[in-house]
Amino acid sequence: MIKNYSDNFKGFSKEIWIITFITFLNRAGTMVIPFLSKYMKENLSFSYNQIGWIMFFFGVGSIIGSWLSGKLSDKIGFYKVMVFSLFTSGVIFIILQYLTSFESLCVGILILTSVADMYRPAMLLALDTYGNKETRTRALTLTRMAINMGFLIGPVLGGLIIMNIGYNGLFWIDGSTCILAILIFILLIKEKKLPFKVKKVKSETKANKVIFGDRPFILHLIITMITGILFFQMFTTLPLYYKQQFNFTEFETGLILSFSGLITILFELPIVRFVEERNIDRIKVISLGILSMSISLLLLLIDNWSGVIILMICFMSIGIMLTLPFANSFAMSRVHMNLKGRYIAIFTMSYSFAHILSAKTSMAIIETFSYRANWLFMGTLGTIALILCYCLSIILKKERQNIELKIKESLFS
Repeated sequence: MIKNYSDNFKGFSKEIWIITFITFLNRAGTMVIPFLSKYMKENLSFSYNQIGWIMFFFGVGSIIGSWLSGKLSDKIGFYKVMVFSLFTSGVIFIILQYLTSFESLCVGILILTSVADMYRPAMLLALDTYGNKETRTRALTLTRMAINMGFLIGPVLGGLIIMNIGYNGLFWIDGSTCILAILIFILLIKEKKLPFKVKKVKSETKANKVIFGDRPFILHLIITMITGILFFQMFTTLPLYYKQQFNFTEFETGLILSFSGLITILFELPIVRFVEERNIDRIKVISLGILSMSISLLLLLIDNWSGVIILMICFMSIGIMLTLPFANSFAMSRVHMNLKGRYIAIFTMSYSFAHILSAKTSMAIIETFSYRANWLFMGTLGTIALILCYCLSIILKKERQNIELKIKESLFS
């Protein structure tokens, strides 16, 4: 059993391991994110509507950062983008603690996420550059494992730091770990140049036509966005719900997030390897994951028993393991060589839009109606995503049939 599990970690280059480590360090360091809504509600006394607006700017910044990352990665390379993103976001994290008014925090969060979210598309391109086709999905899963290990350690440490030092200490540690991560990256990984020049797309219009003419890719973006809306409930509404409904402390909230991280660390990589070895249809796997995430949020309709939180986290974790790794690999499988940066940026932006919609919509529903209405709304969204997955599988089947037909015609014409 131990040997089979350890086999999941074979075949990766040195650079992939280093990128995984700095991703872990960065994620473990960004401890303020899971507590941001609680910080604004309890320390700054913001209303649900104000929190929703700040989270809206969080998502807008993420969109800007993802778009910039794609453009700049295609022009100057992912390496420089990663260095700029991590170092600058580290400095901004430290400054953020001094912004306490609603207006200044809106601007600060917008700038922070615009810079910080330039990292992810560039990092995905780094994995593609320093890895190979055979290990692509596992490399993506390895970095997700690092993120989950960050979730395992970060929220617990964050909760302890808040209880003993306060939120100010959390901002300093967040910023410092971002800077430390990029220093390690610069020292241990050298920029890799392509051995050939990629022919550039002649016009922006042609580039957009290629990307937005890819129907399966666009439909997949919508599915990914809905998946993100369900997933981001863990960081927007749920920390507030734990406090209001069950009076959980920051430490207990951190433990819940860490429990989800532990589940994914133990099981995500073996699940990915199992699916790849048996060549199971990715869209079916993603559908099962969306179903699991929907069930997890509908379970919260049981609001008179705190034990339902553990059950909810188990279903949510299963959903995360079955959706996020394969969503990434599906997007990578659709990219055109000369548009890699923009393809990945647009894919990443689907999560940015999800963050906007997840926070703003949920906060509005909760303030106008109730938490129960929000869980029902999320369950409905999950059902819509399942229908879209079925539509995508039909489109992909027709696409494969057309390709096979063209190959036959070219061979026998």
